[in-house]
Amino acid sequence: QVQLVESGGGLVQPGGSLRLSCAASGFTFSSYTMRWYRQAPGKEREFVAASIRGRTNYADSAKGRFTISRDNAKNTVYLSMNSLKPEDTAMYYCNAYAFANEYWGQGTQVTVSS
Repeated sequence: QVQLVESGGGLVQPGGSLRLSCAASGFTFSSYTMRWYRQAPGKEREFVAASIRGRTNYADSAKGRFTISRDNAKNTVYLSMNSLKPEDTAMYYCNAYAFANEYWGQGTQVTVSS
């Protein structure tokens, strides 16, 4: 059974940092592109970052502040977020994609507020 379980969200002040984790199981993690998306209230889900075969890709809003990394031995992907802004407030979702298969986690809430 495929599972993606996000953790690490919470309430943080502007300028603060958080590290999100996504623990995967039920598929060959190392073969999959791992991505982070987010969805703010009233907005569409948007791409944040991806880890693809040793390369990374970021949305413009994440460049320079967020870092995606993965540990294939632990079947886990991370999103380190620095210099957080109120506009980063959203539900953050982990996504796995390969071989025409796509899986989503349930999300973890990030709230940036003073």
